[in-house]
Amino acid sequence: MRNFARWLLAAAMVFAGVSHLFWARKEFQAQVPDWTTEVVPLDKDAVVLASGVAEIALGASLVALPRHRRSAGTVLALFFAAVFPGNIAQFTYRRDGFGLDTDVKRLVRLFFQPVLIAWALWSTRTPRA
Repeated sequence: MRNFARWLLAAAMVFAGVSHLFWARKEFQAQVPDWTTEVVPLDKDAVVLASGVAEIALGASLVALPRHRRSAGTVLALFFAAVFPGNIAQFTYRRDGFGLDTDVKRLVRLFFQPVLIAWALWSTRTPRA
């Protein structure tokens, strides 16, 4: 079950990363907090592109680097935590994106980030005997 969950997460990450680079760039820009461009020398589009590349690399590493599976899961969990302020900004500033066009939908989305973090950690750990 963990292997299936890890492969599913890897596929989702690669898909999400590719969508950052091509068809969903505007949607993802809604999740980039305004202060991000003050902290890093990139505009919102460049942040979306960079995060897309990171997602592709993280997703691929979940399956391509079996000896480093646990580390890849930890880094992915940290990545999910790092992008959480974007989800908060989307809620706080009422930015539509990906069908999240109401306050309730955007609020519910916030509760899925811990699930993604747990998924990344659980699916990359070896169960104890």
